[in-house]
Amino acid sequence: MIKKKVLIITTGGTISMQYHSEHGVVPDDNLIQLLNNFPQLTSVAEIEVLEYANMPSPHITPKQMFELAKLVDEKIEYYDSVIITHGTDSLEETAYLHDLVLKTRKPVIFTAAMRSGSDLGLDGPRNIVGAVRAAVHEESIDKGVLVVMNDEIHTAHDIVKSDTGKLESFVSPNYGILGIVDPDKVVYQRQLLTRDNVWTDELEYNIDLITVAAGMDGRYVDCSIKNGARGIVIEAFGRGNVPPTMVEAIKRAVDMGIVVVVVSRAFKGRVLPEYGYEGGGLHLQRLGVILGEDMKGPKARLRMMALFGKFKDPQQVKKYFTSVVEE
Repeated sequence: MIKKKVLIITTGGTISMQYHSEHGVVPDDNLIQLLNNFPQLTSVAEIEVLEYANMPSPHITPKQMFELAKLVDEKIEYYDSVIITHGTDSLEETAYLHDLVLKTRKPVIFTAAMRSGSDLGLDGPRNIVGAVRAAVHEESIDKGVLVVMNDEIHTAHDIVKSDTGKLESFVSPNYGILGIVDPDKVVYQRQLLTRDNVWTDELEYNIDLITVAAGMDGRYVDCSIKNGARGIVIEAFGRGNVPPTMVEAIKRAVDMGIVVVVVSRAFKGRVLPEYGYEGGGLHLQRLGVILGEDMKGPKARLRMMALFGKFKDPQQVKKYFTSVVEE
């Protein structure tokens, strides 16, 4: 049986770090050597390794994420699938941006580790093997970008980091996992019915994200206006509600042609035009604010970056923010 060709692209993160007594947990070069000499990988697929970066994931920018996606689109032509190792802090954002912009139907899978190479019970090697096993599985084709962590398969759209340190930190709170990587086989448990593709050659980076807290006024929205933001994502209370003291600034932004999207800071659920009081979701919608369904703030920001990169026109961004983009 001919083995499938899998390219592993490394970007850094805890999965490629070691503890040093003087500096703490910091980037290390051992991961590349491990991947090139790891029998549990070579028994599953023909492996090649490419180092894109070796950085902590809080250092990665949307520009670098987008450049990485372009690299994946270029390289995957020569492979059956691509695995990307990444730091956990911003993994959900990089994976989701790839899900937006990649054109390939081949499996692209992100994985990571919650423990460094110096920790007891390190999870990185097992997660990488699980990702490769999922990548060579026939049912992984045309499922969008996936994330394999802790023997679970998640969609890039759904996954969030829910804990700062536990192995089972990554969850899909709204709809659950897509499948599992068991010792004997990969099992998919549900189908992915919707995709968020926005195929674009560039991004608009001047998009802001503001999280609401009790008693906030409009100063942060006004700061975004002053600094020329094309769009603003607001992580609001509950179903999509904000303090009344923010409303005038939000209205100013909308009236100036800035696209304002409201999502919820709650862990699960959708925003709805339910509450009609000042600052309620229905009131905001009537002012021209977009209600961003079940999206989380960081991913809503990336979606707006991609939509502005593709269309430039705020009306087109509004039209397609919560619908399928016509390619």
